[in-house]
Amino acid sequence: MPPLTRPAGAERLTLPPRSALHAAEADVLVVGGGPAGLGAALASADAGADVVLVERYGFLGGNATAALVMPWMSFHTRRPRPPRMGDVGLFPTDHGEGEPVVAGKHVEVIDRLIEAGGAVPPSAETGYTVPFDPEVFKQVALDLLDGAGVRYLLHAFASGVRTEGRAGEVVFETKSGPLVLSARATVDCTGDGDIAAAAGAPFEIGRERDGLVQPMTLMFRMVGYDEDAFGRYVAEHPDQWRSVHGLWDLVEEATAAGDLDLPREDILFFGTAHPGEVAVNSTRVSQVFGTDVFDLTHAEAVSHRQMAQVAAFLRDYVPGFGESYVVQSGVQVGVRETRRILGDYLLTGEDILIARKFDDVIARGTYPVDIHNPNGRGTVLRSVPAGDAYDIPLRCLLPRDVDDLLTAGRCISGTHEAHSSYRVTPTAMATGQAAGVCAALAATSGRPPRQVEVAAVQAELVRQGADLGARRREVGTRGGRAPAGRVGRNQRSGA
Repeated sequence: MPPLTRPAGAERLTLPPRSALHAAEADVLVVGGGPAGLGAALASADAGADVVLVERYGFLGGNATAALVMPWMSFHTRRPRPPRMGDVGLFPTDHGEGEPVVAGKHVEVIDRLIEAGGAVPPSAETGYTVPFDPEVFKQVALDLLDGAGVRYLLHAFASGVRTEGRAGEVVFETKSGPLVLSARATVDCTGDGDIAAAAGAPFEIGRERDGLVQPMTLMFRMVGYDEDAFGRYVAEHPDQWRSVHGLWDLVEEATAAGDLDLPREDILFFGTAHPGEVAVNSTRVSQVFGTDVFDLTHAEAVSHRQMAQVAAFLRDYVPGFGESYVVQSGVQVGVRETRRILGDYLLTGEDILIARKFDDVIARGTYPVDIHNPNGRGTVLRSVPAGDAYDIPLRCLLPRDVDDLLTAGRCISGTHEAHSSYRVTPTAMATGQAAGVCAALAATSGRPPRQVEVAAVQAELVRQGADLGARRREVGTRGGRAPAGRVGRNQRSGA
């Protein structure tokens, strides 16, 4: 049976009024338990706030665990390197290998993952990415919240706010009925900007010329991969593989035979934290929107069929995959882009590509502009200047028209082009940490986030070990301490 589609001209029905349990009050409410939400909750608690985090699934990690978005991309500045055809390391060769630009809570999480045996430190061997085990990440995230004293609620979907124009009381749908949680300051880490949109903040979706967004991808893990056999094939056909993607001739052969209808230009997969396993990023569903339930249903159906086809192609055509099989797919299709909540500043693609600096910097990024074609095949990649990074200003986290709310992660204020860079995990966690700090300072001082001094936010971020570039050093001379996590420290000394 086909998936249900949006009805044409259907009537709108009025629902009866209802009551909700007032479940908790807090200084700071963090909505969403993905990388941005973890950064926000841990930072708020570290800054002295009473924090509640609410997550829609029964586990934490967001797209990293629910959609298997792996590995974490590099958070190191780039040094130009020639393309390496025939490389079977299964990690990017065009990321890194300069200085790390994201620290603080992000590095604390990586350190804990490494200690738990759930991640590999970023290095030249990993292309300065962080391969991780999503199941270990789920447990580490819980342990971190417990250690920080953050209260949390799982299986609660944020459906709106109680009062238009304010985000201090958020409504959640649960198996126990509707709940309301209230806070002095709220951080929207939903990825889709659900709370900001419900509260009335303006937003944009898609690229300027036609409103289309980047495609969705269902990622999946395959085990039984024989690295030696694949390596022999690549050694004999060095023009057919480039670090993490390729197999063009085999794709053409399978397509001609009617065995493959690939929705992207080539096969893309990465190594993971475990031998004999790869994370496959080769499905693609275009012209669908992650805020539309009918589109999401269609995307799930299409991407699962694509996954089955790609897995069969790997087994039947690609040396090294003859005994492989799918061991896990994402709980849901991975959504790259939905709402971008308009804030006091709109970060642009130009800001990314010239590595622009801002006085109110609260996070930095160095990942390239990376746009998967909203219409189908093709990917645009444009790098940040070698050895440099761009700043993200606090103003990008302050939604217009709503005073008690901050955004973090991929829904912050930026253009379609800028979003394609800051959407990755390290940058999302950095903006989460900054939003959490600002929310904590606002809540504990009785002021809205917009009235918190930028210098105070920066000083607390530096105290928590965040990397603000030149601003970090300037704040540090005024008495802030800046402890470095083990991963960041090791990579600085080894770069």
